[in-house]
Amino acid sequence: MSELSRPSHAGLIPQEDKTVRPHERQAPMHRPKLKLALTTTAAVTALGALALPAQAEERSCRGTLGKITVDNLLVPQGATCTLNGTYAKGTIKVARDATLRASAIRVIGNIQAENHRFVSVTGSSRVDGSLQVKQGGGATVANSIFGSDVQFFTNAGAISIRSNRIDGNLQCKENSPAPTGGANVVQGNKEDQCERL
Repeated sequence: MSELSRPSHAGLIPQEDKTVRPHERQAPMHRPKLKLALTTTAAVTALGALALPAQAEERSCRGTLGKITVDNLLVPQGATCTLNGTYAKGTIKVARDATLRASAIRVIGNIQAENHRFVSVTGSSRVDGSLQVKQGGGATVANSIFGSDVQFFTNAGAISIRSNRIDGNLQCKENSPAPTGGANVVQGNKEDQCERL
């Protein structure tokens, strides 16, 4: 080849190699959006799990329950519920004109009765919380243990409170007739109508 026909590289600018090798590829631009969407979804799911606490189940009692475990217990309006050795992990509520007869029960929460017909808690029962009986009929509370206050307010029926251990106060106000009983061991105060019980 002659000098004239030979290609000359002098004066040429070297060309950049634009070949993309697999290890040099850049991530597509939509990946940050995908990561943001996944992060947001995970956060919302976690918050949703925190915002929705488990609800304790409430069971209605009409009739007799034996040695079973329940969460919360409701004695519905006008019903009679008899508990024998029942374990309640929550609260027992006694509705208007309802009757609760409980013997040898264990309650982690409270027993609450309002406008009730009759409430009886006996037979070495144990209530970790309080007993609140108000604006209803009669009651008998005997030979039982209470972890907090025992209260009888504005009831219109015979109330007997005998031989209990009460780790809170024993409070009785505006009951007609006044409660009767005695031999209660009270860690707090015996107040008003229950002062001598």
